[in-house]
Amino acid sequence: MGSGYRILWTDHALDELSATYEYLEKNFTEKELRLLSTEIERTLNLIANNPKLFSLSKQARIRKVVVKKFNTLYYREN
Repeated sequence: MGSGYRILWTDHALDELSATYEYLEKNFTEKELRLLSTEIERTLNLIANNPKLFSLSKQARIRKVVVKKFNTLYYREN
């Protein structure tokens, strides 16, 4: 993931990511799945290098980034 902050995934976040990929594998092409993976990796690199880059959501201390049109990632800085 390069330099910057370390990203730790919660069990819930990993379950959600897994469910998203399972859905995509059934309903979308391999190309679309690869594009999402690339975009998630790019977004994680941005967060690791500048955690304050994305705006705060309505919940305190939670930031929100739209990865793709129907995929949003929420994260918290510690």
